[in-house]
Order: sequence, then C-alpha cells, then structure tokens
Amino acid sequence: MALLTEDELRQRVERLAAIERESGSDGELEAAKVIADELGGRLEPERVHGTYWWPVGILMALAGLTRSRLVGLFAGIAVIDDITGGRQWFRRTFLPKRETANVVAEFGEGDDTVVVVAHHDAAHSGLVFHPELPRAVLRRFPKLAENADTTPGTMWGAVAGPLLIALGFKRLGAFLCAGYAAAMADIGLRKVVPGANDNLTGVAVLLSLARELPIPGVRVILVSTCSEESFMEGMQAFGRRHFPELPRERTTFICVDTVGSPNLLALEGEGMVWMNEYPKDLIERAHALAGELGIELLGDLRLRNATDGLIALRAGYPTITFGSVDEFKIPTNYHWPTDTADRVDYGTVADMARLTRELIVRASPRA
Repeated sequence: MALLTEDELRQRVERLAAIERESGSDGELEAAKVIADELGGRLEPERVHGTYWWPVGILMALAGLTRSRLVGLFAGIAVIDDITGGRQWFRRTFLPKRETANVVAEFGEGDDTVVVVAHHDAAHSGLVFHPELPRAVLRRFPKLAENADTTPGTMWGAVAGPLLIALGFKRLGAFLCAGYAAAMADIGLRKVVPGANDNLTGVAVLLSLARELPIPGVRVILVSTCSEESFMEGMQAFGRRHFPELPRERTTFICVDTVGSPNLLALEGEGMVWMNEYPKDLIERAHALAGELGIELLGDLRLRNATDGLIALRAGYPTITFGSVDEFKIPTNYHWPTDTADRVDYGTVADMARLTRELIVRASPRA
C-alpha cells in the first residue's frame, strides 16, 4: 500500500483534532485507542502527572514567597531537572498522577531498529503563546529572523528566578518568580488547543508509514506518546520500559514533531537550559536524502524548547528530530486555538512521510 495522500492525511488529522486531548486525560486515551486501531499496535498503560504549570508554578511560588536562599536553591535545581528531560523527581514524588497510555506498533525483523516517535496529546494555550508577540517584532526587524539560529530561551527565567534568590538577589529573583508563576497560572486556566500541527501532523506521518511497513531487513517501531506537552512524560515512560532492551549501537530514533508548517527542518539541537546537539552525520544524511527526493529541508536552527527526541538523545541513542516553521522560523499556530486541521500544510506532512520512509529504507542492509 502507498503512503497516505494529502487528503487522507487531512482526514486523520481532522478526526483526531475533534477529540480534546489534554495530557493525561480521557480524551488523550481515546485518541490513543484510535491510533492503535489504525496502526495495529498496542496500548502501554502509563501513569503521568499531565501538566507543567503545576510543578513549575509551585516551585516559582515557593521561591518567590519565601525568598529563602535554601528554598531558592531547591526550586532552581528542581526546575532544571523537570524541564531538561531529567528524572522529574519533584512531580513524580509530590504531585498526583493520572492513567493514560502510549501507543506502540512493531513491524519487521532485523539487527537494526528504527524507532519513529510522535505524540498525540495537545497543549493548553496561554497569553505567552500569542502568535503576534514574536511576529510583530520580526516584521519590524526582519534581520532578526534571517540571522537567528536559535529560538529564545523562554524558560531561562524560571531557572534564573530561584537561583538569583539563592545567590542573595532576592528582589530581582522574586520578580522573575512572580512573572513565571502568573504565566503558569494563565496557561493552566486556558483551554486545550486542537493540536493539529502540534502534533497530529506527526501522528499522521506514523499512520502513513504503517501503510508501507514492514521493510525487509529492518525492525521498525512506531510510537505515539502520551503527555509530551507535560515535558515528555510519555517518552520518559517509554524509555523506562524499553530502553534496556534497545541497544544503543543498533537503534536509531526519529522524532517527528509539528511538521505542518510550510518549511520542513531538521533540528541541529535542542534544550530548555543547555543545548543538546544532534548527531551531525544523521543530519547530513537527512539533508542528502531530502535533496534526492526533491524536498527542501532547512537547517541551522536550534530549539530552546524540548521534544520527545531529547529523551532518546540524552539516553545516548543516535537521534534526529524534524519540525517545521514559517518565514519567521516559528511553528505556525503554536499552542494557540488556531492550531486547527484546516491550517495545516499537508504537502509538508506528506514530504515528511516520504523522507522518513527513505531514512528507514536506507537503514536496511538490503538498501
């Protein structure tokens, strides 16, 4: 069977976007069942907290209200751990959990394994995500977008605030903590967005790939994670469950996240605090294959946020993460109510499916 057409990709995104898929919710689990049915995969039940505004907001409030150096140090360390793909010990120890599930589908056999990852939950909106905030500046100063190779560090203040208090700069630190606590409260009170671009486009790529699997000589695992929007909790759970059985020297991860903007790209690196660089050889291979397929693939962009790819990368696996951006080097409709199925560029999604298929084919010893 051939990869899904653009119309078929749209149908999948429209169907899933109609489900409210908050991280750790019944809707997220409903979407997982729909995806598992089409992939012919299985549900792997997991327990997640399901937010990031509670752990970050609580830590900001603790540090800002107490203005204690010790509490500031505690909060700073906890925030760094939570937002960088660490153990997330604060939320796992102190915050409530909910039942949800990852979707896992396995195809073929071979010494080498390719794991393709997307996520099916959707984010809450928030004033900080208003699409005109960055674009108004970039329209006025277009050189900023042209020269940018790294997105802004939107979570740096959540680290700086508590640590400034710990260092004795209590007024400035408390000011930053108050600002981030207010932003987290605003996000928590907002509704869940449809999440068509972020990241039903990635799920649609998984559904498309499944049409042409298995590929002789290579084992392929398609994973649609839950609760990525709560700082990759679903991928963290997948790692705890499966990393011990996936040898690093024989396993490659491909993360597909938000690929419905006009310009497809391969990330050079990502990380909310420090930058984690993706393997240059994988990026170069992706650009070469994209050229062969007639697909324009942007590069030279690093993300100061985090995707599921970060979890595999930090665990030592060869990993590549694909996304997409508009002319301002920003994903369209990111975490905003306008992230609907009718605003997705399905040509880009189809290109991503073609490129991912070719990466898998070249992993086969028969290629």
